[in-house]
Parts: sequence; structure tokens; C-alpha cells
Amino acid sequence: MSAESIPFKTFADYLAIEKQTGIKHEYYQGKVYAMTGASARHNLIVSNIIASLHQQLRKSTCRVFPSDLCLQISQTGLYTYPDISIACGAFEFGSERPDTLLNPTCLIEVLSPSTENYDRGMKFEHYRTISSLQIYLVIAQDRCHCELYLRQNDHRWLLIEFWSLEQTIQLEAINAHLKLSDVYEYIELA
Repeated sequence: MSAESIPFKTFADYLAIEKQTGIKHEYYQGKVYAMTGASARHNLIVSNIIASLHQQLRKSTCRVFPSDLCLQISQTGLYTYPDISIACGAFEFGSERPDTLLNPTCLIEVLSPSTENYDRGMKFEHYRTISSLQIYLVIAQDRCHCELYLRQNDHRWLLIEFWSLEQTIQLEAINAHLKLSDVYEYIELA
């Protein structure tokens, strides 16, 4: 996905832009960024993950949401669209935007060349302020590589890396797992 900045806007302008254009935008501190251009490879990885997690979570209190569901990070004021959001238990939605999730348990981003640094850096800084968030998973689309960040009891984050299609990522906070062979199914890797 590429992020194209739109000139400074009020929050009301942001809501109007979203409604008028039908294009997803990220909003932070008065700036609006159009989120466009995910590749076929990116979308296939997202689809593979959603298919796997949906089957595992069907009889649980957790639900898997694709990137059309907005995430509001109340602590920092960021409105964004993660590639995949998983929420468990009682879902909380924003009062200003009822289609905006407030309490994800797990967030997953598939890296794109234009957003890789942001997804690993500033965006993760925002995500870490969400008290309900237990898992942040970052997935490369050009090679077999995943970074699993797990919130610890002392609020530090533990990083576990995965490099092989034979590995399985355990997502204990949502009682699920992802086989990397499933994540990268149909993907030609470098």
C-alpha cells in the first residue's frame, strides 16, 4: 500500500472524505493519507491468513476483520486500517464512527515496500498504546519472514522471528496458530 498525503484537514473533513470517496484513509493530527495500491501478492497473503484464522476461531469469542474495518487508537488519535484485526470478547466501537474498532487483541500487517518502515516503527508505537493488544504480527511478502511481537506481563514486547515454511506461529492470546506454508500458499518467494 502506498500512503499519499492529503492536505491538512479537520476530523469532520476526514469523515466526509471517507464517506464521499469510498477510499480508505489514515488520519493523524490533522493529516489524511489515502491508503491505496496493495499488490496481488499482498492481498493473497492477507486472504490466506484470514481463511486460516476464520476456521480456527469460528467457535470462539474472537472474530477476524479484514482491512475495511477502521481502527481508532484513542491514546494517540490515529485512525488506520490494519491488514487484519482480531478482536475477542466484547467488541468496543467508536462513538464518532460506529464502524471503528477500539479493542483489538491481535493486529497483522503484511509489509509493502512503501510502508515497511512505518509498519515496523511509528505505526507499532501507536499500536503499543492499545491496552487490549497482545499480538502484533508483521509479515514480509517477498520472502519467508515473519516477526511476532508478544506483549509481556511487564508491558515489554517480546520479538520472535520465523524464517522457514515448515514453522508454525503460535498465537496463544487468540488460541490459534498460523503455518507459514499456509500463509505463503501460492506465493513465489525469492
